[in-house]
Amino acid sequence: MAWSAAQYLKFEDERTRPARDLLAQVPADLVAGTVYDLGCGPGNSTELLVERFPGRGVRGVDNAGDMLKAARKRLPGVDFVECDLAKWRPHEPAALLFANAVFQWLPDPVALMARLVEGLRPGGVLAVQMPDNRNEPSHLLMEESALAGPWRGAFAAGTPRRGPMPAPAACFDALNPKAARVDVWHTVYNHPMADAAAIVDWVKATGLRPYLDRLPAGEHDAFLADYENRIANAYPPMADGRRLLRFPRLFIIAVKG
Repeated sequence: MAWSAAQYLKFEDERTRPARDLLAQVPADLVAGTVYDLGCGPGNSTELLVERFPGRGVRGVDNAGDMLKAARKRLPGVDFVECDLAKWRPHEPAALLFANAVFQWLPDPVALMARLVEGLRPGGVLAVQMPDNRNEPSHLLMEESALAGPWRGAFAAGTPRRGPMPAPAACFDALNPKAARVDVWHTVYNHPMADAAAIVDWVKATGLRPYLDRLPAGEHDAFLADYENRIANAYPPMADGRRLLRFPRLFIIAVKG
């Protein structure tokens, strides 16, 4: 199942808020140079960078054609490039490498961050945000659904559950030798969602994709129904009937010396 810009943008405000919070920690006196949005998706985070750094020649990088199509339509004056971020490097030292909710999809994000710091100008900034929700019910219940139904044979060789996120100490250890300043923190967002189906709709654009990719299209509806029932039990309704989705995220700022 390919990345879908339309599915992703159903919760644009909620998905863009961490990008705003990350950008707020980028120093106001950012050194001169190009600003890159790594894993730019449909351009919602790129738009923030264009507004914050006018005239910088902001560039977007992603590997999903549908996302880039939406980004180019949204920001026709921005240069967007399709490539594999795990192998990408800036052509010349950059002022800002901004990565909102992308490194969690790539192998060894800590080593990748350390390499990318080397692609910054002195005083340049690496700014990273990654969801840290793999131990939340929303993700643990994907495992339960995968192994519970008649489709479980598709997961006999193992589920697509990803490993834990890097520990803050690992980020400091990798980045400190290459940076003048490193800051690592967590923020927990609490998103009021209309109902259990809305929570399912949210993760269909991200964490649930690898599970659905394993299944024939004819089994998607039954799998999603099983998963939604589990979500409804794990996220009880509030007084107004909505469900509260707890969503921890990891933030990292590294300023090159």
